[in-house]
Amino acid sequence: MSQPLLKRIKRVLEHEGTILNIYSDYMELPDGKVEKWDYVEHRNGAAAIVPVLPDGRILMVRQYRNALERFTLEIPAGARDSKTEPTIECAARELEEETGYRCEQLEFLLSLRTTVAFCNELVDVYLARNLVPSKQHLDEGEFIDLEPHTLDELCDLIYQGVIQDGKTVAAIMAYKNKLEILD
Repeated sequence: MSQPLLKRIKRVLEHEGTILNIYSDYMELPDGKVEKWDYVEHRNGAAAIVPVLPDGRILMVRQYRNALERFTLEIPAGARDSKTEPTIECAARELEEETGYRCEQLEFLLSLRTTVAFCNELVDVYLARNLVPSKQHLDEGEFIDLEPHTLDELCDLIYQGVIQDGKTVAAIMAYKNKLEILD
């Protein structure tokens, strides 16, 4: 079955932000009508990390998220400094900045698109084991509490609806699946 043709007629920048640009896209639909669609451009993409402590617990970050007006429990993550920065370098930097740990070897876990209906954000997720204590380097205005949790605890928090962050849910489930395959 072929896909109906859609055509972008015009893209208008409505707001230029620090890491996001917001556009209005004017789309011609297959029936010839024109609709205005929202489009959010995440300029550089991001990387995230599942940091596994020597005892098997996963080091999570708790931070305030303005969009939800509450604190959330997430895996460490952050935006790339540029479109050309390798996501593995971004992941290594964010791991140390947010958790105060380094990792000599990051293992790719998965890539995900966070909100395909209106945003192009791409997040590469890495697994970090054999963590080495270092020093936390939080960005200005960034306040993070660290919380180690077992994989079972995190899965329970996901199923209870406590953890709702898409990258975190996908990463924890991918890691759980990886461990089950290895068993």
